[in-house]
Amino acid sequence: MIFYTEKILSNINNDSVKVVAATKYFNSDEMRELYKTGIHHFGENRIEILLEKQENLSDLDITWHLIGTLQTKKAKKIINSIDYLHSLDTIKLANEIQKRRVDALNCFIQVNISSEESKHGLNPDEVIDFIKEIRNFDKINIIGLMGMAELTSDEEIISNEFQKLNDLQLLIKKELNIDLLDLSIGMSNDYLIALKHNATYLRLGSVLFKKEVQ
Repeated sequence: MIFYTEKILSNINNDSVKVVAATKYFNSDEMRELYKTGIHHFGENRIEILLEKQENLSDLDITWHLIGTLQTKKAKKIINSIDYLHSLDTIKLANEIQKRRVDALNCFIQVNISSEESKHGLNPDEVIDFIKEIRNFDKINIIGLMGMAELTSDEEIISNEFQKLNDLQLLIKKELNIDLLDLSIGMSNDYLIALKHNATYLRLGSVLFKKEVQ
């Protein structure tokens, strides 16, 4: 496996932007090699796989992100084993985190910026009221917004969807006087566009590596 960490980081050229490796593409041994290249933030979609890899890599100083949907009934299995949650979008889940988390969890509110029914997340016009409901939860530290753009080659569509989160940041500041400075946007196919829209966390997978031909 050939890693492109140096190339990716040179494209970013901003110390405030964190690369979260979407590690569904990697087994534990490959993650260990990726860690050596300088990426220490790892993101998993599936709870069971995250916990298994966490145990296998317990000797490394890894920051763990859950980047997939978290069902309320499964929250107790994982909620004290992660550093970041990228998919907070229901009051039911917020209540479960508040009930079970030992200390404050860094959370991104997931917003459905592409308006696709297949994607999770709040509609942009629901976010203000959602924040009002949970802003006093001491086990939830709302640090920003997360969104996934439509899977398309049309850069204008992607740009417009990312811009919705930039606009929403300003609205939250105006209405609630809260600075949500972090944006979890950008994946392997659109991270360069996300950087133009103030991304601070990039969830990258296939762009980080190439499988070597045996």
